[in-house]
Amino acid sequence: MNLHEYQSKKLLKSYQIDIPNGHVVNSEIPNSIKLLLEENKTFVFKSQIHAGGRGKSGGVELINNIKDAESFISNQLGSRLVTYQNLPHGQPVNKILIEEKISIQKELYFSILIDRQSESIIILCSTQGGTEIEETAKKNESLIFKEYISIGEIPTDKQIGSLSKKMMIPTQANHAFNNFVVNIFKLFLETDLSLVEINPLIVTKEHKVVALDCKISLDDNALFKHENLRNSFDWSQVDEKEAEAHRAGLNYIALEGSIGCMVNGAGLAMATMDLIKHSGGLPANFLDVGGGASAETVSKAFKILLSDKNVRVVLVNIFGGIMRCDVIADGIVSAVKDVGIKIPIVVRLEGTNVEIGKKILGESKLNITSANSLGDAAKQAVIFSKA
Repeated sequence: MNLHEYQSKKLLKSYQIDIPNGHVVNSEIPNSIKLLLEENKTFVFKSQIHAGGRGKSGGVELINNIKDAESFISNQLGSRLVTYQNLPHGQPVNKILIEEKISIQKELYFSILIDRQSESIIILCSTQGGTEIEETAKKNESLIFKEYISIGEIPTDKQIGSLSKKMMIPTQANHAFNNFVVNIFKLFLETDLSLVEINPLIVTKEHKVVALDCKISLDDNALFKHENLRNSFDWSQVDEKEAEAHRAGLNYIALEGSIGCMVNGAGLAMATMDLIKHSGGLPANFLDVGGGASAETVSKAFKILLSDKNVRVVLVNIFGGIMRCDVIADGIVSAVKDVGIKIPIVVRLEGTNVEIGKKILGESKLNITSANSLGDAAKQAVIFSKA
């Protein structure tokens, strides 16, 4: 689960990490800021969306007068900001963070994330903070520094000292940098994060270490421990169908194709999508209805799939393990009748009572094609999608 920048910074501040002074607005500029803008004091206006690349797309601007400030607010609020990370539709801007401009002596990159390959937590940083960090990582890996921390451990003084040296932290700022690393690692562990990224992390002329920008992602599996954070998630930042699926207890991700997929099991769903692509088609979604899919679950899933106007055929790929195939077939027939589906449906069933399930589908007299294999199902779905 992702947080907005202003939400992430509120978390940082609660762990004694320095951030710029700022205000979050969803309509007008506060009078206190207007007065300072009249004196030509410079502020940073930052549109709040769950995507990077805002600066290159007009979502971040330095502003020192009321006219430009009001123009930015008017143009951004209620619009959809498109960046290279959220193509093609962008995401809605509902809030804007207005922050003081801070003088920068040194600009850095700092992040903490889970490294599954080494089964550890990794601190990853660079002396090249800012908008070009991705290019730096690709072209000059020698400027990327790493420290691995075993699960259950914390960074040692030696590791922090090593990072400080590699990052060329000024001597006067060493104590502040040490406190920053200790506090942000504590935040990472106690809040069950999967990623915290500070870009840029800056050292000011007063030798303070300040998080100028911040991205935080929480581990979805730990959200039950952080009710306040879970409730703060901005559902406007995801596809409406994804939000509806979440409320229905389904795992759904919208894509750009024309073949709607309904599968039980994440691995089987990925294999289904791969075969659709291999057969010349494009999946419209990833949808895992779970191992205990009921008729009600299937009906909800169909409604979500059909809310995507690009879907021209639905491919149902269910393995009847926990649920018998005849029960699943009854659920599919009931759901198709209930939802009133007009487009073709291709169904591949496998597992307990599979022949009974296929018979139920065949006798339904609905626009359902029963496939004998996943490969056959994918080919049939592609043919229907292009008809």
